[in-house]
Amino acid sequence: MERDSLIYRTYVRILERELVCAMGCTEPIALAYCAAKARAVLGAMPERVKIEASGNIIKNVKSVVVPNTDGRKGIAVAAAAGIVCGDEDALLQVISNVTPESKARLEEYLETAAFEILPLESECLLDMVVTVFRGTSYAKVRIANEHTSIVLIEKDGETLLSKDPIAAGSASDTPDYDLLTVHDIYEFACTCELDDVRDVLERQIEMNTAISQEGLRRDWGANIGKVLLATGDDIRTRAKAAAAAGSDARMNGCELPVVICSGSGNQGMTASLPVIEYAKELGADRDELLRALLISNLITLHAKSGIGRLSAYCGAVSAGTGAGAGIAYLHGGGEVDIAHTIVNALAISSGIVCDGAKSSCAAKIATAVDTGIFGFEMFRNGQQFYGGDGLVAKGVENSIANFARLGRVGMRGTDEEIILMMTENA
Repeated sequence: MERDSLIYRTYVRILERELVCAMGCTEPIALAYCAAKARAVLGAMPERVKIEASGNIIKNVKSVVVPNTDGRKGIAVAAAAGIVCGDEDALLQVISNVTPESKARLEEYLETAAFEILPLESECLLDMVVTVFRGTSYAKVRIANEHTSIVLIEKDGETLLSKDPIAAGSASDTPDYDLLTVHDIYEFACTCELDDVRDVLERQIEMNTAISQEGLRRDWGANIGKVLLATGDDIRTRAKAAAAAGSDARMNGCELPVVICSGSGNQGMTASLPVIEYAKELGADRDELLRALLISNLITLHAKSGIGRLSAYCGAVSAGTGAGAGIAYLHGGGEVDIAHTIVNALAISSGIVCDGAKSSCAAKIATAVDTGIFGFEMFRNGQQFYGGDGLVAKGVENSIANFARLGRVGMRGTDEEIILMMTENA
């Protein structure tokens, strides 16, 4: 692929935009970022905080530990952490640099400030508004569609920033994700000048490996990674355990950063850590690993982009499929092998529901990775699913489109019911 071609340049931009650092689950961190911005606009410590959040934000913040809060969970905690401890310029690392003194102030602030939490009716599944008050003054910040996409800033009746949330997501500086295809992803991965992508991929390897090792080293949540390793030490088990252990730590408040993919740290770890483990096992050199990671990350993004950032469809399915594709490449698989790995994997595990961020995400990740690997092993053994088998269509792109439609449209009612079940007794 020519280095100056539109597709090549777009893929590099997509990777730079997507493979970014975040500490903690991205939904509570986005809420902390929104609240930190609101506090900065107000210019004072708020006495009262109103938080309006879409159902998917509520679902994904409800049960996950917010880092640097001494094990606390919940919407008010995430917002308070941003207000008291947050760096409003640090995006998804907004609460990365928290001192013992600010932690002490956080506890006091949660006891003295008034918090109001309301559901937000919105066409955007990812949507939040934080309004902070002190005396007669207020400031309001809204984030929609993307975790750091601020579309409204308002202070004391004056609008300082206003963007249409939908238009903001399709701005001229946003790369065209419709250019992602399995054929072009494979060609890009095989021919890419690695220096154009080396920094983002090396950072992904370093950070995601570190949190995975932490997940295996200490007691985090349900310890899915450790449970898996207790059942065996073959490469397939180690690949699943590596990804699960990273999620074990991250879902339960670990303060190490990860490199995310498709807006999710769990997806970033699922797309990368199994591929890293297989590269070690197979004796792949560094460049082969980087090319395999290009495939896994870009296939993850391709499979997920038609679904959206948040839905009832577990994003680990897309990332496990991406990992399977990267592992197929490490075994010498070409475009045909990768395409069939994708179709086989999606046919098996699509439909796993997302019921919010919490410890069981690690087990879903292990299942998705196992399915991705099995999708490859099926084709290597001369087996595949064919067009007409359920949602499988003739051609990998048509199959990806069908499963994306399932997650985006078909599971919309499922999403509403999940959110209702999770919040009706809250």
